[in-house]
Amino acid sequence: MLNCAWRARYKDWDRCDRTFVELAEGTSVAGVFTQSACASSEVEMGREQVKTGAARALIVNAGNSNAFTGHRGREAVEQIMAQVADHIGCDPCEVLVSSTGVIGVPLPKDRAKEGVANALNTEYCGWEDAANAIATTDTFAKGAHASAMIGGTKVDLVGIIKGSGMIAPDMATMLGYIFTDASVEPGFLQELLSSANLQTYSCITVDGDTSTSDTVLAFATGKTPAPRITGWDSPGADAFAAALTDVCRQLAQLVVRDGEGATKFISVRVSGAVSDESARRVGLAIANSPLVKTAIAGEDANWGRVVMAVGKAGEPANRDKLSIAFGGVWAARDGLPVEDYDEAPVAQHLKGQNIDLAVELGMGTGTSCVWTCDLTHGYISINADYRS
Repeated sequence: MLNCAWRARYKDWDRCDRTFVELAEGTSVAGVFTQSACASSEVEMGREQVKTGAARALIVNAGNSNAFTGHRGREAVEQIMAQVADHIGCDPCEVLVSSTGVIGVPLPKDRAKEGVANALNTEYCGWEDAANAIATTDTFAKGAHASAMIGGTKVDLVGIIKGSGMIAPDMATMLGYIFTDASVEPGFLQELLSSANLQTYSCITVDGDTSTSDTVLAFATGKTPAPRITGWDSPGADAFAAALTDVCRQLAQLVVRDGEGATKFISVRVSGAVSDESARRVGLAIANSPLVKTAIAGEDANWGRVVMAVGKAGEPANRDKLSIAFGGVWAARDGLPVEDYDEAPVAQHLKGQNIDLAVELGMGTGTSCVWTCDLTHGYISINADYRS
């Protein structure tokens, strides 16, 4: 496996903004993509490519999302695919491309071509270099690792991700890539990634906005002697699934921790919903509420705003059964303020960086945990100047 970073200079910056990964023959691929109706050409083409189950290379461009660019955007992607395929000797459909950055500006074909040519002839680099090269407003490189035993053989999973703003995915976060040396049948890899996504990437939000480019891809190179995983009956399938979900959860939480302008990482735990999906939707309504997020930024235990967010979620709820807690301290139980409620420990909890908010709906057995961050002046500053 080859991974390297290079400067294509899609923006006026002097940093690596192109990552190239060459994959072994026989590599399986699976993916989940944005549900945006205005998706980029990279996403539209990627949806079709993963159906083949095979991949030989990955190219990621940072600084230009190539979204809302019509036929010119697609032509730029096709040029990259053909250029890489010619170099490594594979079908262009086995070259997956992602782009992230400013919307509405076609990917410059000349810079793309030169950047690919340079990347193809660059020495190996590390995962941190690759993670930095796919970033935009991120403040640190994001990576994760897990391992599993398959038939007595250890396999490793490594993931990198970028994302800081425009994070409220219907499927995944901005751009994430997971690589494993395990051998996994493509259809089953897709099943595992889709399941992991529902528990991780689809449970994070920074600002309530879904990107045009959201993509998460998983690649299984089969470079270890471990037996091939073809389904749940295969040796080590459960362990591999757990490891994949673990990597996805680590990466998803790193995105939230690096939310634009964020100072606090917030876990919203919802229980007692009519279903797990209903609990997730209630959690996202709370996590996306500017009033809840600014209250926590100001370290104010204003649980009335949580009541508001639950009520607007559009999910079954009953005011007289609702309970709310901060940091394990219940402020309201069964629709009423707790009589001997002491706000001092809650105030102390809100001064920390890791905030725990719990909601009990009293409607059923559905549960979910959603992760978000606070909303500060920093978010406004970053996004007011994003294109300059």
